[in-house]
Amino acid sequence: MNIVLLSGFQSWLNNLKDTFYLNFIADDRYMYFLNGLGTTLEVTFFACILGIFLGAVIAIIRTTHDKLVPDLGKCASKYILKVLNFLANVYLTIIRGTPVVVQLMICYFVIFATSKSKVMIAVLAFGINSGAYVAEIIRAGIMSIDNGQLEAGRSLGFNYIQTMWYIIFPQAFKNILPSLANEFIVLLKETSVAGYVGLQDLTKAGDIVRGRTFSAFMPLLAVAIIYLIVVMFFTRLVATLERRLKNSER
Repeated sequence: MNIVLLSGFQSWLNNLKDTFYLNFIADDRYMYFLNGLGTTLEVTFFACILGIFLGAVIAIIRTTHDKLVPDLGKCASKYILKVLNFLANVYLTIIRGTPVVVQLMICYFVIFATSKSKVMIAVLAFGINSGAYVAEIIRAGIMSIDNGQLEAGRSLGFNYIQTMWYIIFPQAFKNILPSLANEFIVLLKETSVAGYVGLQDLTKAGDIVRGRTFSAFMPLLAVAIIYLIVVMFFTRLVATLERRLKNSER
């Protein structure tokens, strides 16, 4: 009985080794995963920067509209803020109301149909999508700061922009950091649909290997494990940053 079990285990182990070799070692297939991971991180990083920039602009427009318009008289600034706020709301409604994969395909097959840079198109698509969610995160952080802080800045002689930059934003940033980190992690995982436009990201790399070896388990498991490790790394990094920010307040 023990001999049969040992023989069965040895057979399973040999089969596992052969499958591992076929999926990762043969024809240097591990390079698909390394290159795919690099593409995923590249798209995520630049899309995150674009998303934060767009989100900050939209959040500033909306919070400025909410804070200043009620006190403004009939002047050009009031109507400009109303128009900008309307456009910001249209942007938020459209982007948050449609799937990111549809937005990606519209960017690739319609808006930038003549472009050959798939990475650039992916960065724009995911960055524009992320900007809508970052905008609400930043806006919530700004609105969470007591109005007394704004009045205190004004009493010190700061104008509205200086008050926001030196007083409101630093406090809001500490409040929204966990949410921004979560948005980055969500964005990292959302890029897995980039294969719809032929971009060879991490998920697409696993799919390519699966199609060549006709073995689905190991390539997909490897993709899942890599995503998990990267997410855990960034989660730990953000936790460390949060602790340092808290210690700096003491």
